[in-house]
Amino acid sequence: MLTECMSVIAGAWAPNVIWCLRAGPRRFNELRIDIPPVSAKVLSARLSELQQRGVIERHVRPTSPPSVEYELTDLGEELIPALDAIVKVGHRLKEKQEALSKPDI
Repeated sequence: MLTECMSVIAGAWAPNVIWCLRAGPRRFNELRIDIPPVSAKVLSARLSELQQRGVIERHVRPTSPPSVEYELTDLGEELIPALDAIVKVGHRLKEKQEALSKPDI
């Protein structure tokens, strides 16, 4: 079921949303701050998509005015080790690229 998993994390900004929620529930504007390049429209679409897939839950808090928080489901939590591995490889790839781009002395 690699295809199913990849379809979840391959969406634009979806891995970033999941990664930001690994530390706990976040409100929409907190996610916008955590992921600066993402537009409100795209973030909203990604949150809805991840919610429909069962990766995140949306909770309306009974505050005045009402606030909404997003958090990972158990299924979403299961994606964290895979994303962590991808991040680690990304760091190694970046280090290798930086080493290759340095001029020889």
